[in-house]
Formats: sequence, C-alpha cells, structure tokens
Amino acid sequence: MPIHKTSELLDRINARNSSIHVRIDKIPLESCSPWHYDSASGTIRNPAGSFFQIAGLRVSRGDETVLAQPIILQNEIGYLGIIRKRIDGEMHYLMQAKIEPGNINKIQLSPTIQATKSNFTQKHGGARPAYLDYFINAQQYKIVVDQIQSEQSSRFLGKRNRNIIIELGENDEIEVLPSHMWMTMPQIKELMRHDNLVNMDTRTVLSCLPLEEHLDEFTDAAFLRSVLGERTSNISEIYQYINNYKMFDETERRLVPLFSLENWEMRDGEFVCKDPYSFKVVFCDIEIEGREVKHWCQPLFEAAGIATFGLLTRVYHGIREFLVRATPEVGCFDKIELGPSVQREYIHDETKNTAVDRLFDAHMKTGEGVKFNTLLSEEGGRFYHEQNRNVVIEVAPDELPTPPDGYFWTDYKTLGTLVKVNNCLNIQLRNLLSVLEW
Repeated sequence: MPIHKTSELLDRINARNSSIHVRIDKIPLESCSPWHYDSASGTIRNPAGSFFQIAGLRVSRGDETVLAQPIILQNEIGYLGIIRKRIDGEMHYLMQAKIEPGNINKIQLSPTIQATKSNFTQKHGGARPAYLDYFINAQQYKIVVDQIQSEQSSRFLGKRNRNIIIELGENDEIEVLPSHMWMTMPQIKELMRHDNLVNMDTRTVLSCLPLEEHLDEFTDAAFLRSVLGERTSNISEIYQYINNYKMFDETERRLVPLFSLENWEMRDGEFVCKDPYSFKVVFCDIEIEGREVKHWCQPLFEAAGIATFGLLTRVYHGIREFLVRATPEVGCFDKIELGPSVQREYIHDETKNTAVDRLFDAHMKTGEGVKFNTLLSEEGGRFYHEQNRNVVIEVAPDELPTPPDGYFWTDYKTLGTLVKVNNCLNIQLRNLLSVLEW
C-alpha cells in the first residue's frame, strides 16, 4: 500500500500552493537587469554568461532562408533525477512540489532534483540543491536509468539533460523535506491525468524507465507482448530513414545576432515576430518563496497558444503498436529524432497535414478511442505559461495500414531500446510514453 493516499498528496500540494508567495510581473528588457542585449555577441545574456543566452538562428537551403527565429543557447547538461525506494514492499518515488517561474499554476510535481549545472555549481550564488549528493555519488546505489536526453528542439539549440533514476536500499535512511513526497507509480500515473500537475521533467525521466521490471503489473496483454518484443523489430528500417536524412539533408543553420533577424522586433517590451509565430520572448521580474534564489529577473519564451502532441496506438496481430514519425527540428542536436504521430504548434500550416493528422483529428472530433487527453505544461524555467495538449488515441488496425513516408508502426520493445540511446526519441514522444498505462 502507498504510504500516502492520493487525496492526501493532492491536499498537501494545494496547501503549499495557497501558502507559498509567488509574484511574476512582465517587464521590458531595459528593466530586466542583469540581463541585457550584448551587441558584441548578438545575444541577450547576463554578465556572467551563465544559465542561458538567447541568440538568433537562421536556417537556409542554398541562398534561401527557410526559417529565422530566436533560439535558447544552454550548452550545459543539468540533472533531472529521481530517487526511488521500496517502502513496505512497494516501490515509491520521491517527488518534489516545485515552483518554476513560468509555471501556469505555481506548483507542479518535479523530479527529486531538477537543477541546471549553473544551479548545482552555485554560479548564481544560491543554496546547494537538496539531494544533489545522491546523484553526484550515484555509483553507491542501484542506477536504474542514466541517460542524456534532448529538450524542446524548436526552442533550444542542442539542449540536453541527464535523466537519472537511482534506487536506495530498503534500509537506507533519507530525510524527506517538506517540499518532497513519496509516491507510487500508480499514483503518479493518476496525477498525470490532472491538467498541468506532473511537470515535463518528471515525465521525461519516467519515460526512460525500463518497463521490463513491471511485467507483473500489466493488465493490457497486447501491451505486455509489445514490451517483450514478440515481433520482428524495425529498428534497422527506422535507423536507415534517420541516417539518410542526416546524410542528405542540405539545410544549414547558423547563429546570427538576435536583433538582426529580419522579421522580428521589440514591441511593447517583448521580442516578437511581425507575422504570426509559435512563440515570442518576454521578460519577467520574479519573486518565489523557498527557491535557492528568491528574487531575480530573466527572459522566458511565451507560446502563442496550445500545441497538440498525439500518439496513435493499435493492436495488430495481438501486439500493441505505436505510430511514430521521424521529425526534424530546427534546434535538434543531430538534425532529426523520432517524434509522436502528431506534433503541431498552435500556429501551423494546415496544408501540410498528412493522413495521420486527418485520422487524429477525426477521432478527436468524435472522441472515439481517446485514452488520454490532458493539458500538460512544458518546462517552466524557460517557458512562460506554456501548456500543450497530450493525447493518446487507439485506432483500429486497418485504419492506417500503410502510414505516409517517415512514419513507422513499431512495438514498445523498439521504443524502449531506442530510448536508451542518446538523442533518438524527442521530448514530445518521451512525454507521451510516460503517460501510457499498462
């Protein structure tokens, strides 16, 4: 049995939400000290050059510019780490009720530790993150997951974080801070169905969890066979497509001064595109009680609206399969990764919709086969109030027998193998894998 009822966990989160002071005000760049536009580097940055910078990115094919936008530069690799421990015979995960400046609803459930390298090396002068030593000394414990995974490649340039889960022994004592709570996996899965409660960093770490250790918990026999890999893997087919793209794609990306982007301008204290675009850059004065640093200013990317990420699944010859797509993105570490069936910004070109998009939209309209449909937030440390719709839909095996070029029906064994390889599955797909129920 879990040591806390789910209702008790929600009560604790609500209590912290009502008691913690948070103030976030939008301000112009000129008031966002110490952040400023550095004409020498062409970036918005702080004097130390720590945390991150915002530059211009121009993508071209030959003499044609195909895209020009701001991009976040943050080359350091941070920790997204979860501690777990078997308590009274059941595995529990130590989760943190954490506020990020861009969160739409104050507190969200975060990993045990969620810290950039600048955070845990204390470049900002703040306190040392709690539980850091467990991850610095991870080799002393059972390492369940330890991988370098990508972040949002439409906003970051090559950004990656270390996703890690360590397991303590049943007799290992650990202090549980007021900001942290033990939860079981079924409880986390249930809380994922609440809008904007389980944050992106938790979802990406849990997507890396090897499901082979949960085989006795499966109620979906087709999913179990999918995890066991009771079909011929199509990894080689997927790799061939991805490797061909990496080899023959002729687009070039180049960093340029932010203020040289032809179609972007400062307007009313924000850096915006003159045409409709999926995001803009805003500047915020932030005050949050209980953080390592309690008051600061910084830029944030604000989405134009709610994006949609959808994963189609089917049972084919008794095995659950998932439809994934090889998805290039502007900031992708190595040009292209596997993404979900549907990955659409709020502002997108509907003329590029495929048969997959149309099938997804048809099911959304009727509600048929929709297994999961929840608004989930993106990372609040860099994004302002960004929430996106995450959807899992089951379709009949004959609704899309032959998907368009670049799409692949594959089993979970294949995805579970690829997630162990750095920079193979993008964060949108990993987040959707994390919400799947067995």
